[in-house]
Amino acid sequence: MTAGERAERHLEGYARILTEACGTGRRLRRDELEDLRAGGERAAEAGVGLRALVRAQLAVAEAVRPTLEPGAVGHLLAAVGQAVDASAEGHERAQRLAIRREETARREFIDDLLHGRSDLGRLAERAERFGLLLSRAHAVAVAESSRPYGDGHPVTRGVEAALTARFGARRILLATKNGRLICIAPGDQEDVLGYFAKRAYDATDGGRVAIGRAHAGVGGVVRSYEEALSALDLAVRMELADPVLRAADLLVYPVLTRDRQAMADLVVSVLGPLRGARGGAEPLLATLTAYFDTGCVTAEAARKLGLSVRAVTYRLARIHQLTGADPGDPMHRYTLQTAVVGARLLDWPAQEL
Repeated sequence: MTAGERAERHLEGYARILTEACGTGRRLRRDELEDLRAGGERAAEAGVGLRALVRAQLAVAEAVRPTLEPGAVGHLLAAVGQAVDASAEGHERAQRLAIRREETARREFIDDLLHGRSDLGRLAERAERFGLLLSRAHAVAVAESSRPYGDGHPVTRGVEAALTARFGARRILLATKNGRLICIAPGDQEDVLGYFAKRAYDATDGGRVAIGRAHAGVGGVVRSYEEALSALDLAVRMELADPVLRAADLLVYPVLTRDRQAMADLVVSVLGPLRGARGGAEPLLATLTAYFDTGCVTAEAARKLGLSVRAVTYRLARIHQLTGADPGDPMHRYTLQTAVVGARLLDWPAQEL
């Protein structure tokens, strides 16, 4: 069956409508227009394109024309114009509804996938519809900024267009969740996630991107997504400056906090005496943080803190005096640095441990 024949199946009564309207020169009635809109909707649902539908309407009008009285022919063009408008309106209405349904289905799938909900077998079937093969390992990258982004945001569309232009038909899924941009890609395609990170960072005016490790199966997507979120949270707590974070590079931090009580005991035992300093523990803790972050170079730490080298040296001496641990002594340095990392992870001293 040709496209024209398929289209004509949805124009039942159209020839009669034209004949009657042209016979009196009247405009199409409301019920006739509604019948044409309904036909346009059915055509769209059956996969008939709008151009094919319009061509079929013109073909019917051409067939009706010789049957009209000479005085009625002059009304044919106006009647066809009204009919085409009505059919096109119905066709477009069906298309919009189909798009909304597709967007809803896609949003529900993303929510279920990233939270590990729904039957796993059913979730894997739905994934194929959106271009993912969950039997493979996948990794998830998450980009966030000070501004939230939705599916229709220009930034989202721009990043998606860039990925499509660069990687074509690769099995990549771009979505948004809680105002963040999310990219899901096969775990062996690190170039995809790296390119996404670059484009997202540029598009979000200096946002931050975290990339989870690749894991296999339906649960692997959830695990990678949660690793990326944890990396973003860790970046805030640890004041990490890197714009792109990889969960694989940050594994030491979850290890350090796996036994939270042991870490809390270490922080309180080693750094607790800093509370006795004038001004509290925060200035001295900030000094230790800068000192370790700059490779234990006093001059660099001073520049980072906006202090003189003498002031930083005094603070380090004060820390030694209060804690009994010398930041410049390699034997003490590891314990102090681990305690400082633990303090940042546990938000001490703002939070009581």
